[in-house]
Amino acid sequence: MLTAIDPTSDRPVFKQIADGLRSEILGGELEAGARMPSEQELMNRLHVARGTVRDAMDLLRAEGLVRTEHGRGSFVRDRPPVRRVAHDRFARRHRDRGQAAYLAELEAEGRRPEVQVLEIARVKVPDEVAVWLQLAIGAEVVIRRRRYLADSEPMELATSYIPLDLAEGTAIEDPNTGPGGIYARLEERGHELKRFSEEVSSRMPTSDEVRALVLQPGVPVFRVVRVAYDTNERPVEACDTVMAADRYVLSYELPAR
Repeated sequence: MLTAIDPTSDRPVFKQIADGLRSEILGGELEAGARMPSEQELMNRLHVARGTVRDAMDLLRAEGLVRTEHGRGSFVRDRPPVRRVAHDRFARRHRDRGQAAYLAELEAEGRRPEVQVLEIARVKVPDEVAVWLQLAIGAEVVIRRRRYLADSEPMELATSYIPLDLAEGTAIEDPNTGPGGIYARLEERGHELKRFSEEVSSRMPTSDEVRALVLQPGVPVFRVVRVAYDTNERPVEACDTVMAADRYVLSYELPAR
């Protein structure tokens, strides 16, 4: 149990406190779902100021190890972050099994997936997306906005943009796109997928994103922009995803040559 800090350490006191609590969490001394020591307990035990304790807890929340419930206190997170394995998630074998990427990913983690369709519409393509899809400004696309959950916890918000000529008359415009999802429907229309490009950035969430993802204060989001290309190098879908940064580990495997 964390009982002291090292006054000779070069590490700030709040980071030493976070280090100690992190060790207790990862070592199992503080089990999943357990209540964390209160601010007052840590202040009394370590002889530090309240602000120092809060800084330590903010760091643990940002790392996804601790969640705070208003009026109840802080608890060890009982659901580990999902490992998003980029090199495997769009493998054809998942589509052949009738699984979209997210469903396959959550199955591998032993988690219960849920996809909420928020909007399906035909719209004029936003200028930024027109560049991604190599479309004329003002061209029509089908958008699909979704919220993804794991074990009832919101994980990410995603908006897919599909050129209208590829989506119209298909299940891409239906709430349920069918086995294998959007990519399976595109391949059925003769657009066999060749590759995907992804660009990852991070930022603080908007107020709407905080509400939709039920984010703790100070938790950032990842923004992942993905473009899917067919074997003719035509961009056939762009997906703009906002992910709760404390609920994911982004895993990439890169060739050495």
